[in-house]
Amino acid sequence: MKQLSDLTTLREGTMLLIDKPYKVTSFGAINRIKHTAKVKIGHAGTLDPLATGLLICCTGAYTKKIADYQRLPKEYTGIFHIGASTPTFDLESEPENFSDISRITETDLDTVRKQFIGEIMQVPPIHSAIKKDGKRAYELARKGQEIELQARPIQILEFDITSIQLPEVHFRVVCSTGTYIRSLASDFGRALGCGAYLQALRRTKIGPYEVEEAPSVEEWISHILQQKNGESLNKN
Repeated sequence: MKQLSDLTTLREGTMLLIDKPYKVTSFGAINRIKHTAKVKIGHAGTLDPLATGLLICCTGAYTKKIADYQRLPKEYTGIFHIGASTPTFDLESEPENFSDISRITETDLDTVRKQFIGEIMQVPPIHSAIKKDGKRAYELARKGQEIELQARPIQILEFDITSIQLPEVHFRVVCSTGTYIRSLASDFGRALGCGAYLQALRRTKIGPYEVEEAPSVEEWISHILQQKNGESLNKN
């Protein structure tokens, strides 16, 4: 069941869930709710514009709890497209470096999948919000500057291939915070020897919270406006 807090609770401070739509930034989705409700709001972990799914947000005094939610493991489903790569590791840039995948078998995919389960070292995408020399990495990358980011330890708790329709490989991943699924896609393709990029991504869970519980941005805005109308009627 979708969880919708009343306006008084939003103002005082609470945790809320949002199902972020496609091609909208996390900040863009949250700011629409923030400006409608006129409340202080922050989020516990962004999603890329091309990703959809669960955002955990905190309002009012609850923003002090954001770090607690950020530490929770996350579950994603999506599609790796094998046989090509992109500079951004997803469809924010054009596919290139096309390879023949006719030799790739289901066994190959499963063998490579197993290599990424457990604690591994991962290099974040250069087209990411990580800071390098005081600036966002993606800002430097867009200017064509050479960037070298350091590998960081992450944990892939579960990694399942749920469907194979080459060149698409559908997957489910449960991972620690700080994991870049775009980097996982790129590393997966490199291990296969044919390249890969992230074609689609949806965050389905954060800790015990599921995307099925999360109202859309439009549902939140409609709910908040109804609450405001109720307040106006009560004042009159």
